[in-house]
Amino acid sequence: MARFIVPRTVAPPGACPVRRASDINIYVPAVRATPLERAFRPIHRWVWRDPHRCARKLLTFAVTEEGGARDLSRAAELTTDPLLRRLFLRHALDEQRHADLLRARGRTLLAALGPGPPRSFEARWITRGERGLDELSPGDGHDASLLAFLHLSERSAAGRFAIYADVIADEGTRDTFRRVLRDEVFHMRYTRSQLERIEPARHRRQLWLARATRLWKGYLRAATAIAGALGTLVLLAQYFLVLPIFALLAKRAARRERPGFSEPVRREGPSALQRQY
Repeated sequence: MARFIVPRTVAPPGACPVRRASDINIYVPAVRATPLERAFRPIHRWVWRDPHRCARKLLTFAVTEEGGARDLSRAAELTTDPLLRRLFLRHALDEQRHADLLRARGRTLLAALGPGPPRSFEARWITRGERGLDELSPGDGHDASLLAFLHLSERSAAGRFAIYADVIADEGTRDTFRRVLRDEVFHMRYTRSQLERIEPARHRRQLWLARATRLWKGYLRAATAIAGALGTLVLLAQYFLVLPIFALLAKRAARRERPGFSEPVRREGPSALQRQY
């Protein structure tokens, strides 16, 4: 488990934990990944060991962060709460900065490595980046549901980035994830505090609904992947098991055919066209 601790300026009681752009004294508590993520630590280490795959994944993460920045900017336009508008805009700027950091690091790795081998296994479902921001829909609900969704997504991303920063061997890439992790922890904390502020009596219910929504979307992704795999298996079975049988039957029937033209069979009595009248 990765721990990154730097001094933090203590805010007065009741104050909103809004980080200023010039504030670099941020306390980053110990981020604990989920048991599943910790169980996949050796696989994470193997996935990030390939430098070309590492660079490609950094560029993919940058695209996700940029999409999250656009959605959070839209959320800042839709909310009527001035404090949330400020926080969402700060969050959007952080996500855009993350995209720039990740893209710059990915391009640096690619420039140093040169042309690599053909694309290898990406393991997108294992190292997913900041899963959730690509599913953000700021116009679909109220501020409470959006904050609950953001809190769960940022908490999951913080634990995942802590794992990445711990298993990656390249020091420059590890430092990039450490810098991103500091912001993720801040995002995780402000979304929870603001959810408790605007929904003091129902914030736990909002979190439960957000978890249920994430589980449902996860089930849909898994079902889609399973359906695609089953469809591939059915097509392979048709091509390699069913079609050869029909091909053999066609060849067998062709051997029975006599070469050349054959005389049509003439039947006595009226033809089919004559019998219908």
